[in-house]
Amino acid sequence: MCFLVSQRLFELFIAKRNAKWLISQGAVEYGREHYPFIVAMHTLFIISLIAEYIWRGNGEVNYYLLILFFILIGIKVIVISTLGYYWNTRIYKVPGSKPVVTGIYKYVKHPNYIIVICEIAIIPLTFQLYYTAAIFTILNAAMLTVRISKENEVLAL
Repeated sequence: MCFLVSQRLFELFIAKRNAKWLISQGAVEYGREHYPFIVAMHTLFIISLIAEYIWRGNGEVNYYLLILFFILIGIKVIVISTLGYYWNTRIYKVPGSKPVVTGIYKYVKHPNYIIVICEIAIIPLTFQLYYTAAIFTILNAAMLTVRISKENEVLAL
């Protein structure tokens, strides 16, 4: 759990650094109205993982899913590297900029969201936390419906 929290905090550090650069380039932020819900959902996801783990007791670890989680981290590193300063947890648009279409973005429009979908399911299933997996998979699907719609709208500007 400490690893997951550290990973998420590091991603927020990268996002904050990138936001400073984006704003210095004249970027405008979009989707502010739904961002607090994303933060709340991801925070509650971690709390739910901990609570269900304590409630259920020590379950067996599915090492295949754990390996898959680390593969997802590797893919996320590729996504973040491909986007460079454009990667963020918020939606920013630099006027006149075009969407990134190199690397994995040649093949998939929103690879980061695919990773998040997989993480939300795989992390709890690794520890047999079925309630957290089910509840947050549904919540994440609802959240991504809003998020991807807004991001697509911004990318089309």
